[in-house]
Amino acid sequence: MIVITGATGNVGGPLVELLADAGHSVTAVSRATSAALPSRPGVVTAVADLSDVATLAPALSGAEALFLLVSGAGAHVDGPALMKHAEAAGVRRVVLLSSQAVGTRPGTPSHAPLAELEEAVRGSAMEWTILRPGGFASNALAWVPMIKEMNAVHAPYGDVALPVVDPLDIAEVAAVALTEDGHSGRMYEITGPTATTPRQRVEEIAAATGRPLEFVELSPEQARRQMSAFMPPEVVEGTLAILGQPTADERAVSPHVEEVLGRPARGFGEWARRFAAAYA
Repeated sequence: MIVITGATGNVGGPLVELLADAGHSVTAVSRATSAALPSRPGVVTAVADLSDVATLAPALSGAEALFLLVSGAGAHVDGPALMKHAEAAGVRRVVLLSSQAVGTRPGTPSHAPLAELEEAVRGSAMEWTILRPGGFASNALAWVPMIKEMNAVHAPYGDVALPVVDPLDIAEVAAVALTEDGHSGRMYEITGPTATTPRQRVEEIAAATGRPLEFVELSPEQARRQMSAFMPPEVVEGTLAILGQPTADERAVSPHVEEVLGRPARGFGEWARRFAAAYA
């Protein structure tokens, strides 16, 4: 049995479906009511809050593998305690969804909790794999209200290119790491197949939806005010730094999706076509 935390999210949801479709027994875990969790053959649901790791103990009973996805940067999670609970339950394999920025921006406050969680995972007695994705293609869903109301997207750094990743690729890499040998002790950076700018991504959404869209570039200060409405200050600053002044590693395309899955990573255009209805 495989336990998936964050099972209602952009990565956890598809991962549950992939594993269930492949015939694995899955426990889908969320902080929300179990009514929001997938309902399908081979999947049982559980509610747990990772800020209180003891609440996850019932779901871990009898589990062989654990996919660990924490909300935010994971500041609320006691990594060593969580690893001890998993080890005590007999879990032998753990896959952690971390962030590329843990490696590219070491010591930054916004990603320090994830770095600590990585350390706890690597120090456990279990087989471990760490996934470090770059920016998610699904972050473009934040543009839905603007597109519906104004046929426009207001965002900063319109011409700075980054290889954003399709969450479905992350889920497929996670499914392999959870169920196949050969991935223990590995750290995979996961990106899209090419770097694209916000302006180009808006063009891809326009092509997918068939509606003309305008890109309006925000200044860094305008973006800071906008993001501060729903992000802590340290996360705002960390995000703006990546969006506006990415490192060479953050601009680069990683080979790990193709290495693990045997095919190239999905491009943003494919993601936009799958989610075109969200912008209608």
